[in-house]
Amino acid sequence: MGGAPATTVSRTPHGVMSGAAPGVLAEDKAHGIALLEYLPPENYRLWKAELLAGRADPKVPVAVADALGRIHAATLHNDETAAAFPTDALFDALRLDPYLRTLASRHPSLAEPILACLATTAATKIALVHGDVSPKNILVNNHDGHPVLLDAECAWYGDPAFDAAFCLNHLLLKAVHLPAIRTPLLAQAKAFFATWICHLPGAMRMGLERRTATLLPCLMLARVDGKSPVEYLDEKEQQTVRALAMPLIKAPLPMIGGLVNQIGERLTARGQA
Repeated sequence: MGGAPATTVSRTPHGVMSGAAPGVLAEDKAHGIALLEYLPPENYRLWKAELLAGRADPKVPVAVADALGRIHAATLHNDETAAAFPTDALFDALRLDPYLRTLASRHPSLAEPILACLATTAATKIALVHGDVSPKNILVNNHDGHPVLLDAECAWYGDPAFDAAFCLNHLLLKAVHLPAIRTPLLAQAKAFFATWICHLPGAMRMGLERRTATLLPCLMLARVDGKSPVEYLDEKEQQTVRALAMPLIKAPLPMIGGLVNQIGERLTARGQA
C-alpha cells in the first residue's frame, strides 16, 4: 500500500463499518507487508465490470456512498488518524501531480483554476481519504450488496471531497460511454452525493459540495488528458468529455445537482448516443 500504514488503511473502515475493507490477517511492519483476507470471486462482483456490462444497480452507489460517508464522518478532525497518515508526498505523487498538475501543463488556458483547485485540495486536511474510490476498486457482495473498498495505497488524511468527486467522475464518464444506461447513471450520481453528504456535519456541507463540484470537472478532463486516461473512451467520447468539462472548469457550478443536470442536458444537445 505504498507509504501508507497498510493495516491502518484496512482496519479503520472495519472499525466504522464491518466488512467495508478486507480484514487484516497478519502484518510485517518492518517490510510494509500485510496479509488480507481472501474474498472468493464467486461471492463478489466487481462494480466496474457490472457497469461496463450495462448493469446499473441503483443500490450500489448508495451503499458505496453510505460506507464512504461513515468513514469520513468517523475520522473527521481525528488527530490519531491524521498522525497515522502523514502521506502528503505520496498523495501528491499518485494523485495531485499526475491528475491536476499534469492537466494544467497540458491545458495552459485552464491552468489557473486547475492549480487553484489543486492547492485547495492539498491544503484541506479534515478526514481519512481513500484516494482511489473507483468502481475497479469496489467489490459488491452478491448476497447483501455490501461494498468492499480495495487498494487504498493512496490513503491520505485530507479532503473527503476528493473521494466524492473521484467516484462521481467514474459515474459521469460511464454516462458518456454508455448511453443505454445514461439516465440511471446520472440519477445515481445525484443519489450517491446526497447519501454521502448526509453523513457530514451540516455546517460543512456547503463547502464540501462546492469543493466537490469544482474538483469534479478537473478530474473528468484529467481522465482524458492527464497521465492516467481511462481505457474505454473512444476518440469521439474523449472529445465529448472535453466539451463537457472545460466550461465547468472555467466557470464552476456550486452544486452537484446542477452540474449533473447540465452534463445531461449537454449530452442530449450534442446528440451523444
